[in-house]
Amino acid sequence: MKSIKKYMNLLGSLFLVALIFAMSMIPVSASAAALRADIVQCDPNPAEIGQYVNVWIKIENIGNTRAEDVSVEIIPSYPFSLDAGDETRRNIGILSPDRHASLEYHLYVDENARPGTRSIKVRYQDNEGTAWNEKTLNIWVGSGSDTFDSKGTIQLEQITTEPEVLMPGDTGTVTFTLKNTATQHSISLGDTEYDTNARVRSATLEGTDDIRVNSDPYHDTGILGPGDTVDLTYNIKVDDTARDGTKHLEFIVVGSSHTYNYYWNVPVKVDSAGIKVIPTKPLTIDNGVATIQFDIVNTHPNTLTSVSIRPQAEGIEFSPVEYFIGSMDHDELFTVEFDAQVVSDDVSDQQELALIAQYRSGFNQHETTLNDLSLSIVTEKPNNGTGFASISVLLAIFVISSLVMYRRKKHQQ
Repeated sequence: MKSIKKYMNLLGSLFLVALIFAMSMIPVSASAAALRADIVQCDPNPAEIGQYVNVWIKIENIGNTRAEDVSVEIIPSYPFSLDAGDETRRNIGILSPDRHASLEYHLYVDENARPGTRSIKVRYQDNEGTAWNEKTLNIWVGSGSDTFDSKGTIQLEQITTEPEVLMPGDTGTVTFTLKNTATQHSISLGDTEYDTNARVRSATLEGTDDIRVNSDPYHDTGILGPGDTVDLTYNIKVDDTARDGTKHLEFIVVGSSHTYNYYWNVPVKVDSAGIKVIPTKPLTIDNGVATIQFDIVNTHPNTLTSVSIRPQAEGIEFSPVEYFIGSMDHDELFTVEFDAQVVSDDVSDQQELALIAQYRSGFNQHETTLNDLSLSIVTEKPNNGTGFASISVLLAIFVISSLVMYRRKKHQQ
């Protein structure tokens, strides 16, 4: 009976091992790659009824893992139809994280279409055999009069980056202020009068290899009258491995017609400099206690906030435990002091010291650790010279007193 039970237990263990092995061999269809589809440009914009429109669709890998075999399929619906020479499904292949591919399609707009926002669907998968994702993308359709009647001119009045200078790994925002520079409500060209409204059909911010744009393009933001402005804000993310320097994004604005499409080069600065800590006194603990001092400098171009410094060393207590400085402007210097006390008998003559600086740049929390420092632990033995001197003085007094007493006795005799 016992042998049968032992045999059954053995079979159960072998089955469990086989099941785990089989599961490990099953291909995993889920992937950490994450794809996103957007329309980044239409030419013309709006698409004209009864005419062809060129549409550029961007497929971007916003995940953390390489997409091994990306395929894209466009599904046009009325009033759009794909040009006979275009393929409905296309294969991009490998798409690494933070990379994108642009696909151009040639669509015909039906001659009976009505003006307004119309849509197409795009399907995409990151690898063969994985699930298809689908997204609906809008295209503005207009008549010839919609395209060419307005003569307002759009100007990029201001670019605001927050934080102004980003660090690797930071998230931030870029805000564009667009302005219609017209000063009157209509102008006459020959015998025809035109309004001076400016139409923003779409506005797209294109990222780089180092900076990813996490916001969708704007579509149909409305009409700007003479002197009117509109703010368009995009979220961006700097790669953790981005090098210092100025990166250039591309801002694409599509207006009322071919004539009023704009492309702006947008500089974004990346600088990894942060808090610098400089010891200003010898890092020595004499007989178990000392006061250590450091200069704290903000070497980053931006103002940093919530700056704090915290020392750490085994067997040593510091007071205060953490020094809170607050806001520091560029190149501002602040001096901090800590009282150090040895609280353990196991402390070596050279004890490693770490200084942890925490601070914020915009909404981004940062931490820098300076760990190439050491504290010299010095314990001085009591100086016995004073004791010997005291004994010598006492002996001298005793000898002198004895001589005086001897002379007095002799004199009395």
